[in-house]
Amino acid sequence: MKFNLNFYRDRRVLVTGCSGFKGAWLCKLLVNCGAKVTGYAIGVSTSPSLFELAKINEDICFVNGDVRNLESLMKVFNKAKPEIVIHLAAQPLVRESYRSPVFTYETNVIGTVNVLECVRRSGSVGSFLNVTTDKVYKNKEWIWGYRENEELNGFDPYSNSKSCSELVTQSYKRCFFIDESGRITVPASTARAGNVIGGGDFSEDRIIPDCVRAAIERKDIQVRNPYSVRPYQHVLEPIYAYLMIAARQYEDISLADAYNVGPKDLDCVQTGNLVDMFVKYWGEGLSWNIIPEQGPHEAGFLKLDCSKIKSKIGWEPHWNLERAVQKVVEWNKCWIAGRDIRNCMDDQIYEFLKERTGWDE
Repeated sequence: MKFNLNFYRDRRVLVTGCSGFKGAWLCKLLVNCGAKVTGYAIGVSTSPSLFELAKINEDICFVNGDVRNLESLMKVFNKAKPEIVIHLAAQPLVRESYRSPVFTYETNVIGTVNVLECVRRSGSVGSFLNVTTDKVYKNKEWIWGYRENEELNGFDPYSNSKSCSELVTQSYKRCFFIDESGRITVPASTARAGNVIGGGDFSEDRIIPDCVRAAIERKDIQVRNPYSVRPYQHVLEPIYAYLMIAARQYEDISLADAYNVGPKDLDCVQTGNLVDMFVKYWGEGLSWNIIPEQGPHEAGFLKLDCSKIKSKIGWEPHWNLERAVQKVVEWNKCWIAGRDIRNCMDDQIYEFLKERTGWDE
């Protein structure tokens, strides 16, 4: 199914969590497509920050606010009158969720309730997408991919709070986004993306940022779980999927559903293999070793079945993992050299869209 990004030209889009890693890339892509973007987030969560480095606030209407504050959020909805809402705001780290479980649940569950309540009250929203995670499933260490009808029961506070966020979305769809005749009034979907890598991720306790920090410091990369299998993908892959889902269901409300967003099976690899690719493309004699540490529980094997989004939405992955790692290294070497981050992002977005859709704007 052909997808035209011109759908977003002059479209009013609200992005929560706009100042995060994925949020910054999403806003940049939306702005490049001509969308009128309002971003809502509570400052930036890392230093440095991609949102600040790329000066995303100059391209959008940015509001500094907390999704746990319903009154503040409602004011933004009333002013922006968004047609599309993409909900990314979250506490996104597993290890941080062990340190701060209350904050994690408040942000990921109550924050989602507040966004959905604003959508319900607004009267302007024609499409809502809640971005969750591949970790929403009860992990049984299966060697095959989880499907969207599998049990939702994440293990740790982060994963479990995202499972709850999925259930909250389902409840609002059944109770509030439907009229007396059973017709959907606001199409709402959830997107369960795999492990995302890309330039500008400066988070703690993530493998690619750890690799970059080690490379800058000219130290060996320390890897906690080299044999864990994860569905790694470049950040532009799920972001493009989010835009497709939001647009498709805006035009056809029957497409509102839950969707897995992951790479091809060949790109579900052990973390050690990912690090090997990073070392290969970074060069400079970089190497890695295993940390013999006991940390909190982490799943050993996780893979997604993405049949539904391929058949219903027409999305499928484009860049393989080798290409994704190349782009990560390219972006970070651009940043380290002090070159223009905005140009680097624009170049990668253009290359991705040109190859994928023939987009030439």
